[in-house]
Amino acid sequence: MKLTKQLFFVFAFVALLYSCKNETNQNNTTDSSTATENNSNENKGQAFIEDDGSTPNCLQIAISSPNHKTLVAAVQAAQVENALVNVGPLTVFAPTDEAFAALPEGTVENLVKPENKATLANILKYHVTPGNLSKSILKKLPKLGQANNQYIMVEVINGEPVIGGANIIASVKAGNGIVHVIDKVLLPPTE
Repeated sequence: MKLTKQLFFVFAFVALLYSCKNETNQNNTTDSSTATENNSNENKGQAFIEDDGSTPNCLQIAISSPNHKTLVAAVQAAQVENALVNVGPLTVFAPTDEAFAALPEGTVENLVKPENKATLANILKYHVTPGNLSKSILKKLPKLGQANNQYIMVEVINGEPVIGGANIIASVKAGNGIVHVIDKVLLPPTE
């Protein structure tokens, strides 16, 4: 009888340990799956798929450029990465860091604040046009319909297209369209 009691206590103790271990594992699994879920909610969509074999998309071109750090930071702050990697084709007008620096002091810092995310997204979408529009095609168009549902005027000055007052200083073909590097930040008209 004494041995039976001892075995009972040993089994009860082992069962207690086992149940505590399971509870800890379940909590750890829940914690790690919650952390993974939180990370995946922040970085979802085509913008976060890595593919070394294809022609870089519009976003990848901007990220790899040493002259577009401010643009990339703005795109990330507004969380519009996926807009630049859509199948497209897209025409993206990419202002240089110098173009952002030419804005009034404090403008960029103010726009990247979380409370200004919608305004920043609207400005960034004003830099994107559906279609793969080379400079020769742009010269034939009087205006462009932008991704923010507004229009931007195109002028031809000295044989070159000028987009909303911005000069195209370089053009790079992308896997999902074309990136035109411009010397000015395009600001949508206020309604």
